[in-house]
This record gives sequence, C-alpha cells and structure tokens, in this order.
Amino acid sequence: MQSRMQNPAVILSDAMKPIQEVFKAVHSGGVDEQTLELVHLRVSQINGCSACVDAGAKTARKAGLSDERLALVAAWREAPYFSDEERAALELAEAATRLADRPDAVSDEVWDTAATYFDERQLAAIVLMIGVTNMFNRLNATTRQIAGAWG
Repeated sequence: MQSRMQNPAVILSDAMKPIQEVFKAVHSGGVDEQTLELVHLRVSQINGCSACVDAGAKTARKAGLSDERLALVAAWREAPYFSDEERAALELAEAATRLADRPDAVSDEVWDTAATYFDERQLAAIVLMIGVTNMFNRLNATTRQIAGAWG
C-alpha cells in the first residue's frame, strides 16, 4: 500500500496548530491519560485507521497501558481488564463514532452512564477526543496513511 498524499493537516500546516491545541485542551480536562488513550484506540479500531491504531497503541503503551489491556480494547465488554469508568468512556466512544448504527446514536442511557463517572469538563474532554480522533481517522483513511510511517 502506498499513501496517496501526506495527511492534509500536514500539507495545510495552518490546520495542524489548532488541532494540536484541541489535543492540549483534551489532556487538560481531568480525564486519566490511559482512559483517553483507550478512547482514541477504540475509535481508531472502529474506523479501521491503521495509522491511528498503530500510533495509538504506541502512545497507550507510553501512558502505561499493559499489553493485555491493549490487546483486548476491541473486546472490552467481555474482558476483565477495564474499570467501570473506562467502560463508560469506551461505550460513549463507540456510540459517538457509530452515529448511523441506531436511531438514537448516543442514547440517554450511554450518556447518563458516562455522566456518573465524569463531570462536565471531563465529558467535554472525552467528546473532543472522540471527535478529533474521528477527524484524524477520516483524514488518514482517505489519504491511505501508512501505519508506522509517522514514527
């Protein structure tokens, strides 16, 4: 496989700075770094973005996620390695990524469960992480970015 072009946010460098600022804001929202990395990885898995799954797994390891947890993110519902808080974030990430899969994309039940574990600022950080990850997944998948090519 060959990349069609560089990531558009790299080509239009004025786009990268605000994206990086959003990531900075996400990480200041009070959500545990491992939870954010799990969200990023799960969204990227759903979207089939190999570049983001690869980069996300590497970043998650640096954040201290074990190999067991990394290997089972895709099967988090059945795996014993995730806290209730992480499960709520993962469920929100899946619902907000798979918007067309159900009439009420992010149900009150999914939202309310997440809201029992996260305050409004933390929910904002998680929702922004989901959104930015989805954006990058779409940029990378469309332009066929290669897993591992970004170092």
